[in-house]
Amino acid sequence: MKLLEGKVALITGASRGIGKSIAKTFVEHGATVCFSYASSEEKAKALENELSSAGATVKGFKSNAAELSAAQELVDAVVAEFGTIDVLVNNAGITRDTLLMRMSEEQWDEVMQVNLKSVFNLTKASLRTFLKAKKGSIINMSSVVGVMGNAGQANYAASKAGIIGFTKSVALELGSRNIRCNAIAPGFIETEMTGELDEKTVQGWRDAIPLKRGGTPEDVANLTLFLASDMSTYITGQTLNVDGGMHT
Repeated sequence: MKLLEGKVALITGASRGIGKSIAKTFVEHGATVCFSYASSEEKAKALENELSSAGATVKGFKSNAAELSAAQELVDAVVAEFGTIDVLVNNAGITRDTLLMRMSEEQWDEVMQVNLKSVFNLTKASLRTFLKAKKGSIINMSSVVGVMGNAGQANYAASKAGIIGFTKSVALELGSRNIRCNAIAPGFIETEMTGELDEKTVQGWRDAIPLKRGGTPEDVANLTLFLASDMSTYITGQTLNVDGGMHT
């Protein structure tokens, strides 16, 4: 059964890792997938070709999610071409990790702009489309770090905690309009980025997780699929952990 047949989804930050896996899963379940990217046009074209090879409709849009005007232009372009947006996945994010005593104002501001302000930008830009349709699912990518904190990630943790508060507030504002808003908080997910880390460090993290393994991007994508689909129409304002029991 294809859970997203006929739906149009917009995903930010889909060129690799979790975002790429979400895009792939959505395509497999029948969605028209639009995604934004900020830098590598080569990677974006490769993703388009990879996901559309089986006949799916996939299109990348170069856009800076951290700018409100760019977010509005992106949403307008998607709606102009595909008629609507049924699902918005705010997945764009960066890290600039360091201890607070060494953290620069630039490192703080950059993480806030990309991780938190982008969620405001895309959600606000999409509101008119959702309100017109009287339905929609907004899914914001937070992190267990936003729930429990982490040394050396004050900027990242603050941005991800902000996403949780934003999600709850938007869910309260838009629930009466049949528009849902939920957050996902991944734990230690093994991606290309974690592949660059020292194996001893990675194994230490695995050993500290009750399920004794890191998560996969597919683990996060499967929950995103559920929240995007009509199987979750009575779920809103929630933050769901995908962390193998790391935080309970």
